[in-house]
Amino acid sequence: MTLFPIIPIWIMSIICIFLIIISLKNYKKNIIDILLIILLFVVNLRIMYKNDNSYATDNNLDVLFVIDNTISMNAEDYKDNNTRLSALKNDCQYIINELNGSRFSIITFNNTAKINIPFTNDINITYESLDIITPISNIQAKGSSLNTPLETIIETLEYAEKKNDRKKIIFFISDGEITDDSTLKSYQEIRNLITNGAVLGYGTTNGGYMKEKDMITKKETYIMDSSGLKYEKAKSKIDEINLKKIAEDMNIEYIHMENQNNVNKKLKEIRNLSHTEYKSNKKQAYNDIYFIFIIPILILLLLKYRNLKGNLL
Repeated sequence: MTLFPIIPIWIMSIICIFLIIISLKNYKKNIIDILLIILLFVVNLRIMYKNDNSYATDNNLDVLFVIDNTISMNAEDYKDNNTRLSALKNDCQYIINELNGSRFSIITFNNTAKINIPFTNDINITYESLDIITPISNIQAKGSSLNTPLETIIETLEYAEKKNDRKKIIFFISDGEITDDSTLKSYQEIRNLITNGAVLGYGTTNGGYMKEKDMITKKETYIMDSSGLKYEKAKSKIDEINLKKIAEDMNIEYIHMENQNNVNKKLKEIRNLSHTEYKSNKKQAYNDIYFIFIIPILILLLLKYRNLKGNLL
């Protein structure tokens, strides 16, 4: 048996003790309230027990997502006017589901590169890390460079290679734009560190406008371009030349993403590289029992409601 508290125990303890002290002033009248507070404290503890009969799939794939989260990924030129970033999040979740049992890692890059999560087989953590990815703000942005994540990718793959002998898969995800006047470096060094993967391109040749949320008002407005003669909405366009060059350097396929089906053939190819096992998942498998305490809470709430109704009458 173990605990996975929803609210930190020390915070919940302070809240519950404070409420109980108030209720103790007239404990005979507030006995139901006191019991409710105690039960809510127990529910918050989220008591769980191990399920020793649980099994999970495991395979020999390490899947690395390298995700561009520069401001241009907010461009609204995916189908149905969705942003590139929202589309790639859905597509990454789809890839994770299709490659279930793999270990996943996420690198994001804008002004700098960041390892959001190292390789893990915890799908929930991977989903959460994807969900919280947001573009850098226009104020902070220093221009887009596709060279930014190169060193971090190499270090991540080399470190993973030292620890195990697994198939390394990479999904490099970007719109391919370079706006800081830098020259694209070679990605050939990565070629020998990976087994397969793809460069996934997002955006259109027509381009899309980008919104940004104001830090104070929280209102979303379009980013404006003041570099030309006219003050107009800034537009971002996909640069497939850069993306295809990166794919060529790494000796993997370039795929222009317009819907999730575009990646199905590649996923099938990757699955053929793996071998899947069913392993005991005793360490991570737990069953919730908090719902057991909901029943007495509902009974006490019903009694409290009847008492209040009786007093009103």
